[in-house]
Amino acid sequence: MSEAAVPHPGTVPQRILITPGEPAGIGPDITIQIAQQPWPAELAVVADPDLLLRRARETGLPLTLDEIDTDSPPSAHRPGTLKILPVKMRSTVEPGKLNPACAVYVVETLEKAAALCLKKQSHAIVTGPVHKGIINQAGIPFSGHTEFFAKYCQVPQTIMLFVVKDLKVALATTHLPLSAVSAAITKTHLQTILTLLNTELKHRFQIKTPRILVCGLNPHAGEGGYLGREEIDTINPVLESLRAQGLLIEGALPADTIFTPKYLNRADVVLAMYHDQALPLVKYLGFGHAVNVTLGLPFIRTSVDHGTALDIAGTKKADAGSLEAALTLAIAMPQ
Repeated sequence: MSEAAVPHPGTVPQRILITPGEPAGIGPDITIQIAQQPWPAELAVVADPDLLLRRARETGLPLTLDEIDTDSPPSAHRPGTLKILPVKMRSTVEPGKLNPACAVYVVETLEKAAALCLKKQSHAIVTGPVHKGIINQAGIPFSGHTEFFAKYCQVPQTIMLFVVKDLKVALATTHLPLSAVSAAITKTHLQTILTLLNTELKHRFQIKTPRILVCGLNPHAGEGGYLGREEIDTINPVLESLRAQGLLIEGALPADTIFTPKYLNRADVVLAMYHDQALPLVKYLGFGHAVNVTLGLPFIRTSVDHGTALDIAGTKKADAGSLEAALTLAIAMPQ
């Protein structure tokens, strides 16, 4: 745990909600793992208690579950225990074997966690990995946690931000086909994203004057229009307008050089135009220890940087490093 996550003596512990995600994946495993550690917050898991107790036996870890009273103040975490908000599955599940019948359960855990945060009964939600394919296969439209929480909370815009080591990378668009990215990057959308990013960096990360680098969409940031006009027609005019309003923004810069020390040394965050413009680098630098943060929600939400890892669920091989990092960051972030 980072020192930033440790509260001052005498302060009331925060309540952090954990949704383990896909029950057939490693989410339950890593939740049980982090429960073994000391934490300066109350950890409350939103899940099926029978699932967690079975997985604890399968992975050989001690676990005691105490049903939470959400109307009472949070209590200090005790290693080997978890507070639990019970959500029962309607079907059984085996480690590594997806079951569409469990999709409703997964979504219900997210809804219950979000509802508690909206009632100010929890400091944050930390989410484990879900399997988008099986949720959609069950007939529930689901493109990701970020979009789900934005819709549930009825907020007009959220931002997916990745934190790895000293690097922060935000996305202008999230889970879109590559063919749809250009049309999604309108002047209005980009201005909204950058304004929100600037505001949230000040609020959640206590950066007084955020320095933002912006990637171009096209190779070489369009090469003066010869490799695409999005920079000329859309991106650069927005950046010029926001600079005139006092935001510290640089770009549009070629994505193949923006992540070099020459640029990163003078920036707090990089805004990438689409998912795979940023994620390969983020996962190369810190896979298993990076954190996914949703900005723009009325509460804190952090998440792991990995998938469900069905092949190692229930085998004692799961690494809880990313969940630990997500929990540490959630505790440290101000409301």
